[in-house]
Amino acid sequence: MSAYDLEQQEQLAAVKAWWKQYGGLLLLAIALPLAAAAAWNGWQWYQRSKVAEASLVYAELQRVAGTADLKKMRDAAGTLLESYPRTIYAPLAALASAKAHFEANDLKTARVQLQWVVDNGRDPEIQTIARLRLATLLLDEKAYDDALKVLDAKHDAAFAGRVLEVRGDVLAAAGRKADARAAYRAALEKSDPRDAAGRDLLQFKLDSLGDA
Repeated sequence: MSAYDLEQQEQLAAVKAWWKQYGGLLLLAIALPLAAAAAWNGWQWYQRSKVAEASLVYAELQRVAGTADLKKMRDAAGTLLESYPRTIYAPLAALASAKAHFEANDLKTARVQLQWVVDNGRDPEIQTIARLRLATLLLDEKAYDDALKVLDAKHDAAFAGRVLEVRGDVLAAAGRKADARAAYRAALEKSDPRDAAGRDLLQFKLDSLGDA
């Protein structure tokens, strides 16, 4: 019996020694995944909460959009850009605000809103839309070099034809007819064959430049 007790004590001592050396690591290994899961769930809840709050602000922006109240629209857009910049509603609000201010001939504010989307947008398609509108605004201001720089940036492939068309518009306005022709021809190649009206307009722009 004493030999058995001694063996038990040795095993117990070995377990205690192992636990003393590795027990903390074992507990940490167990705790870390649990903590990570809790943190992830908490982050997900926080994100959903922020998106829900942002959607309410965006709904208010859409409501005031039809009232031509630029101040309220600017305030709503500002709230989304400052407090909810990582939600999808922020760039959409900036685009809507830019459109309203452009129509009100407040080009400075429109430009700021579009530049925010270009710099902070997370969706390539929305960013490309902002770049196209910003380039068109700069074209109206005769800031041709700035417009071309905006168009030079990486853009969503689905808008390749439209980017080339706006590039052609800028180059034509700048008096660079040869470059404009090349841009319009490339735009025709990239355009959707089913878009007859769009292709006709491109061909008209190309023809209006005359022969090379």
